[in-house]
Amino acid sequence: MRPTPLLAALLIATPLLAHDGVKDPQVMARMDSMTAIGAATKTLGDMAKGTTTLHQAKARMARDTIVTQSGKISTLFETEATDPKSEALPNIWTDWEDFTTKGDALKAAAKALDFTDQAALAASMRSLGGSCGACHKVYRK
Repeated sequence: MRPTPLLAALLIATPLLAHDGVKDPQVMARMDSMTAIGAATKTLGDMAKGTTTLHQAKARMARDTIVTQSGKISTLFETEATDPKSEALPNIWTDWEDFTTKGDALKAAAKALDFTDQAALAASMRSLGGSCGACHKVYRK
């Protein structure tokens, strides 16, 4: 089943609405980076579930997006910038070593993604999902 044009527009607009009104440019840069990671993860997840066909070039681009963006996490969060729209918790900066270790784990999990076939991608996505969840449970509202 294909999404209706209205549903597709809402799915595309939702991340944009979440960023609407963000005043701090550092927070906006972090949100943009996390949105890119989320979109790339969704692309890979859909391929892993068979919702979309596994496409090697698209999988590689999605993986590379996650590797690149996760490599920026420590730089993007280095300054304790805040904004009412931010979902970042203050313990990021009090538990900095753990936070950056989790960011490095995400990058390593992305580098290790295996998209030779759907089963391999699904298996390697578990590690990626675990890395995302490990950080979000502790450092995200």
